Amino acid sequence: MKIHHIAIWVRDLEKMKSFYERYFGGLSGHKYSNPMKNFQSYFIKFEAGAQIELMHKPGIVRYDNEPDEAIQGIAHIAFSVGSREKVDLLTRQLANEGYRVLSEPRLTGDHYYESVVCDPELNRIEIAE
Repeated sequence: MKIHHIAIWVRDLEKMKSFYERYFGGLSGHKYSNPMKNFQSYFIKFEAGAQIELMHKPGIVRYDNEPDEAIQGIAHIAFSVGSREKVDLLTRQLANEGYRVLSEPRLTGDHYYESVVCDPELNRIEIAE
C-alpha cells in the first residue's frame, strides 16, 4: 500500500502550484475545473511517491495557519532532497526569496538532517536529506 496523494485547500491556486513545481520539482497536470461546483484543482506529481492535490473554490473557510503552534491535523509534508548539502541550499534559497524558515538545517535527536520552512500559505514543509 502507498499514499496516492495529499489534498490541500488553497487560496491562491497558481501561486501554490508554482511553489511546488519550482522548489520541489513537481510536475503539474492540467487544471481541472468544475463550473457547477465552482471548483478548480491541480495534481502535482513528484519524482517518486505521493502527489499533492491543490484545491480551490471561492468561499472556502479561511484558516489562519500559525506555523509556530502545534495544531491538530497534518503537521507537515516532508520532501527528501538526497543530501545534507541540498537541504542547506534549498533552505537558504527559500529564505533568500522571502519564505519563512521555522527551523534551520540541523541534525535531529533521531539522526535526521532536516530543516522546516513554510510554503506561501504557511503550511509546514520539512526538507530532509
